[in-house]
Amino acid sequence: MKRKSTPAEHCFIPESYYPVFLNLHNRKAVVCGGGNIAERKVTALLKTGVKITVISPRLTGRLEREKHKGTIKHLARNYRKGDLKTAFLVIGATDSVETNKRIARDAPNLVNIVDTPELCNFIVPSVVKRGPLKIAISTGGISPALSRSIRLEYEKHFGSEFAMYLKLLKTVRQKVKTHVQDRTKRRKLLQEIASEEMMRIVREKGCKEAGRVMNHLFKKSCER
Repeated sequence: MKRKSTPAEHCFIPESYYPVFLNLHNRKAVVCGGGNIAERKVTALLKTGVKITVISPRLTGRLEREKHKGTIKHLARNYRKGDLKTAFLVIGATDSVETNKRIARDAPNLVNIVDTPELCNFIVPSVVKRGPLKIAISTGGISPALSRSIRLEYEKHFGSEFAMYLKLLKTVRQKVKTHVQDRTKRRKLLQEIASEEMMRIVREKGCKEAGRVMNHLFKKSCER
Protein backbone atom coordinates (compact mmCIF):
# COMPACT_ATOMS: atom_id res chain seq x y z
CA MET A 1 0.00 0.00 0.00
CA LYS A 2 1.31 3.42 -0.91
CA ARG A 3 2.10 5.48 2.17
CA LYS A 4 0.11 8.68 2.52
CA SER A 5 2.35 11.72 2.25
CA THR A 6 2.27 14.47 4.86
CA PRO A 7 2.08 18.25 4.30
CA ALA A 8 5.72 18.72 5.28
CA GLU A 9 6.93 16.37 2.51
CA HIS A 10 5.70 18.80 -0.11
CA CYS A 11 7.40 21.81 1.51
CA PHE A 12 9.83 24.04 -0.33
CA ILE A 13 10.78 27.68 -0.02
CA PRO A 14 8.25 29.60 -2.14
CA GLU A 15 8.81 32.90 -3.86
CA SER A 16 6.00 34.38 -1.81
CA TYR A 17 4.19 33.38 1.39
CA TYR A 18 0.48 33.86 2.03
CA PRO A 19 0.09 36.01 5.19
CA VAL A 20 -2.53 34.84 7.68
CA PHE A 21 -3.50 35.17 11.36
CA LEU A 22 -4.61 31.87 12.92
CA ASN A 23 -7.31 31.27 15.52
CA LEU A 24 -5.67 28.57 17.66
CA HIS A 25 -8.14 28.62 20.55
CA ASN A 26 -8.66 25.08 21.89
CA ARG A 27 -6.51 23.60 19.12
CA LYS A 28 -3.59 21.29 19.96
CA ALA A 29 0.01 22.40 19.55
CA VAL A 30 3.09 20.26 20.13
CA VAL A 31 6.48 21.85 20.77
CA CYS A 32 9.40 19.43 20.50
CA GLY A 33 12.30 20.74 22.55
CA GLY A 34 12.64 22.33 25.97
CA GLY A 35 15.42 24.88 25.59
CA ASN A 36 15.45 28.66 25.23
CA ILE A 37 14.11 28.65 21.67
CA ALA A 38 11.26 26.32 22.62
CA GLU A 39 10.55 28.58 25.59
CA ARG A 40 10.14 31.60 23.29
CA LYS A 41 7.79 29.64 21.03
CA VAL A 42 5.70 28.42 23.98
CA THR A 43 5.54 31.92 25.50
CA ALA A 44 4.07 33.28 22.27
CA LEU A 45 1.62 30.38 21.93
CA LEU A 46 0.35 30.70 25.51
CA LYS A 47 -1.42 33.95 24.60
CA THR A 48 -3.54 32.27 21.91
CA GLY A 49 -5.56 29.81 24.02
CA VAL A 50 -4.01 26.81 22.28
CA LYS A 51 -3.48 23.54 24.22
CA ILE A 52 0.27 23.01 24.39
CA THR A 53 2.24 19.80 24.85
CA VAL A 54 6.02 20.09 25.21
CA ILE A 55 8.12 17.01 24.47
CA SER A 56 11.62 17.14 25.92
CA PRO A 57 13.70 15.33 28.55
CA ARG A 58 14.50 18.71 30.14
CA LEU A 59 12.82 22.10 30.42
CA THR A 60 14.00 25.64 31.07
CA GLY A 61 13.06 27.20 34.39
CA ARG A 62 10.25 29.20 32.76
CA LEU A 63 8.79 26.10 31.11
CA GLU A 64 9.01 24.20 34.42
CA ARG A 65 6.96 26.96 36.05
CA GLU A 66 4.38 26.82 33.25
CA LYS A 67 4.20 23.06 33.71
CA HIS A 68 3.55 23.39 37.46
CA LYS A 69 0.90 26.06 36.78
CA GLY A 70 -0.83 23.63 34.46
CA THR A 71 -0.62 25.87 31.40
CA ILE A 72 1.36 23.27 29.44
CA LYS A 73 1.50 19.48 29.36
CA HIS A 74 4.97 17.93 29.50
CA LEU A 75 6.21 14.60 28.17
CA ALA A 76 9.64 14.18 29.80
CA ARG A 77 11.32 12.20 27.01
CA ASN A 78 12.57 12.49 23.46
CA TYR A 79 10.21 12.70 20.48
CA ARG A 80 8.57 9.48 19.31
CA LYS A 81 6.63 8.67 16.16
CA GLY A 82 2.92 9.09 16.85
CA ASP A 83 3.36 12.08 19.19
CA LEU A 84 1.96 14.45 16.56
CA LYS A 85 -1.05 12.41 15.48
CA THR A 86 -3.70 14.88 16.70
CA ALA A 87 -1.64 18.08 16.54
CA PHE A 88 -2.91 21.03 14.54
CA LEU A 89 0.37 22.94 14.89
CA VAL A 90 3.87 21.59 15.46
CA ILE A 91 7.08 23.40 16.38
CA GLY A 92 10.38 21.53 16.01
CA ALA A 93 13.03 23.10 18.27
CA THR A 94 15.27 20.21 19.26
CA ASP A 95 19.08 20.31 18.94
CA SER A 96 19.06 17.24 16.66
CA VAL A 97 18.91 17.80 12.89
CA GLU A 98 17.70 14.25 12.29
CA THR A 99 14.95 14.50 14.93
CA ASN A 100 13.77 17.80 13.46
CA LYS A 101 13.60 16.16 10.02
CA ARG A 102 11.46 13.34 11.44
CA ILE A 103 9.19 15.86 13.14
CA ALA A 104 8.71 17.70 9.84
CA ARG A 105 7.97 14.44 8.06
CA ASP A 106 5.49 13.22 10.70
CA ALA A 107 3.55 16.47 11.24
CA PRO A 108 -0.04 16.08 10.00
CA ASN A 109 -0.84 19.77 9.54
CA LEU A 110 1.09 22.97 10.22
CA VAL A 111 4.78 22.55 11.00
CA ASN A 112 7.62 24.97 11.71
CA ILE A 113 11.16 23.72 12.19
CA VAL A 114 13.16 26.52 13.77
CA ASP A 115 15.74 28.10 11.42
CA THR A 116 15.07 25.51 8.70
CA PRO A 117 12.53 27.03 6.29
CA GLU A 118 12.84 24.19 3.76
CA LEU A 119 11.27 21.86 6.36
CA CYS A 120 8.41 24.25 7.20
CA ASN A 121 5.01 24.82 5.65
CA PHE A 122 4.75 28.11 7.55
CA ILE A 123 7.25 30.58 8.97
CA VAL A 124 6.81 32.86 11.96
CA PRO A 125 7.10 36.59 11.19
CA SER A 126 8.65 39.27 13.33
CA VAL A 127 5.73 40.95 15.11
CA VAL A 128 5.03 44.38 16.60
CA LYS A 129 2.42 43.99 19.36
CA ARG A 130 0.43 46.81 20.88
CA GLY A 131 -2.53 45.24 22.63
CA PRO A 132 -4.89 43.96 19.92
CA LEU A 133 -2.70 45.57 17.23
CA LYS A 134 -0.30 43.15 15.58
CA ILE A 135 1.92 44.10 12.66
CA ALA A 136 3.61 41.07 11.11
CA ILE A 137 6.87 41.53 9.18
CA SER A 138 8.50 38.95 6.96
CA THR A 139 11.31 38.90 4.40
CA GLY A 140 10.18 35.50 3.13
CA GLY A 141 12.88 33.78 5.16
CA ILE A 142 15.66 35.64 3.33
CA SER A 143 16.82 37.73 6.28
CA PRO A 144 15.34 37.35 9.78
CA ALA A 145 17.84 40.02 10.86
CA LEU A 146 16.26 42.55 8.50
CA SER A 147 12.78 41.58 9.75
CA ARG A 148 13.96 42.36 13.27
CA SER A 149 15.43 45.72 12.19
CA ILE A 150 12.16 46.68 10.50
CA ARG A 151 10.23 45.59 13.61
CA LEU A 152 12.37 47.85 15.79
CA GLU A 153 11.68 50.72 13.39
CA TYR A 154 7.91 50.12 13.49
CA GLU A 155 7.98 49.93 17.29
CA LYS A 156 9.14 53.56 17.31
CA HIS A 157 6.13 54.62 15.23
CA PHE A 158 3.51 52.56 17.07
CA GLY A 159 3.96 53.08 20.80
CA SER A 160 1.99 51.66 23.71
CA GLU A 161 -0.63 54.40 23.26
CA PHE A 162 -2.03 52.45 20.31
CA ALA A 163 -3.19 49.67 22.64
CA MET A 164 -5.35 52.19 24.51
CA TYR A 165 -6.48 53.81 21.25
CA LEU A 166 -7.77 50.46 20.01
CA LYS A 167 -9.75 49.95 23.23
CA LEU A 168 -11.36 53.37 22.72
CA LEU A 169 -11.93 52.60 19.05
CA LYS A 170 -13.69 49.35 19.91
CA THR A 171 -16.07 51.13 22.29
CA VAL A 172 -16.88 53.99 19.91
CA ARG A 173 -17.21 51.65 16.93
CA GLN A 174 -19.83 49.61 18.78
CA LYS A 175 -21.76 52.79 19.60
CA VAL A 176 -21.61 53.81 15.94
CA LYS A 177 -22.91 50.44 14.74
CA THR A 178 -25.76 50.58 17.27
CA HIS A 179 -26.88 54.19 16.94
CA VAL A 180 -25.96 55.37 13.42
CA GLN A 181 -28.46 53.65 11.13
CA ASP A 182 -27.66 55.45 7.89
CA ARG A 183 -25.08 53.26 6.13
CA THR A 184 -23.33 56.13 4.34
CA LYS A 185 -22.99 58.14 7.55
CA ARG A 186 -21.84 55.06 9.46
CA ARG A 187 -19.16 54.19 6.91
CA LYS A 188 -17.91 57.81 6.84
CA LEU A 189 -17.75 57.99 10.64
CA LEU A 190 -15.95 54.66 10.97
CA GLN A 191 -13.35 55.92 8.50
CA GLU A 192 -12.95 59.20 10.40
CA ILE A 193 -12.33 57.60 13.80
CA ALA A 194 -9.66 55.32 12.27
CA SER A 195 -8.05 57.86 9.95
CA GLU A 196 -4.44 58.98 9.59
CA GLU A 197 -5.47 62.24 11.27
CA MET A 198 -6.72 60.30 14.28
CA MET A 199 -3.42 58.42 14.50
CA ARG A 200 -1.62 61.78 14.43
CA ILE A 201 -3.74 62.97 17.35
CA VAL A 202 -2.94 59.78 19.28
CA ARG A 203 0.79 60.27 18.73
CA GLU A 204 0.96 64.01 19.36
CA LYS A 205 -1.82 64.67 21.91
CA GLY A 206 -2.52 61.29 23.48
CA CYS A 207 -5.48 58.94 23.82
CA LYS A 208 -7.53 61.24 26.03
CA GLU A 209 -7.71 63.82 23.26
CA ALA A 210 -8.33 61.11 20.67
CA GLY A 211 -11.26 59.85 22.74
CA ARG A 212 -12.68 63.36 23.00
CA VAL A 213 -12.44 63.84 19.22
CA MET A 214 -14.03 60.46 18.48
CA ASN A 215 -16.96 61.16 20.80
CA HIS A 216 -17.39 64.61 19.24
CA LEU A 217 -17.51 63.07 15.76
CA PHE A 218 -20.00 60.46 17.00
CA LYS A 219 -22.35 63.08 18.50
CA LYS A 220 -22.05 65.26 15.43
CA SER A 221 -23.00 62.34 13.19
CA CYS A 222 -26.05 61.55 15.34
CA GLU A 223 -27.24 65.16 15.07
CA ARG A 224 -27.17 65.25 11.26
